[in-house]
Amino acid sequence: MSDQNHAPTSRSKPPPAGEEEASAVLKLGEFDNVDTLTLSEASLVINALMTKRKKDRKDRNETEVLNKTLDYLDAFARFKQKENVEAVERLLSPHKELTKFERAQIGTLCCDTADECKTLIPSLADKISDDDLQELLDEMAKLMSS
Repeated sequence: MSDQNHAPTSRSKPPPAGEEEASAVLKLGEFDNVDTLTLSEASLVINALMTKRKKDRKDRNETEVLNKTLDYLDAFARFKQKENVEAVERLLSPHKELTKFERAQIGTLCCDTADECKTLIPSLADKISDDDLQELLDEMAKLMSS
């Protein structure tokens, strides 16, 4: 059978490689300064939306991806209670020296020590002192245990 009987195939070109990088210097491209959620915040938002959809009887669009996302968020969101999620946001939001991305990463990772946090989020190195960061992490740890 000849290939002449087949329609020509074409694939779109992959987008050019961006310069997004979350290292010692953040390069987030078009996502720079975009509101960023912790996993706990994302879980609250999606679960609230799903509850509203079920209440309005519009839950026909539950997809496998959505269900897997909810499973992921349930497994990895550190703060389950709405009050604690809001308290973490209140702890993080005054730190304007940190980008929204960095604050979300701190709220998601919930590191035990400032050193661990700065290792996982290298861009924090010169933005916040170890003592201030440790105090923030300790306050967050209290919320995880309540």
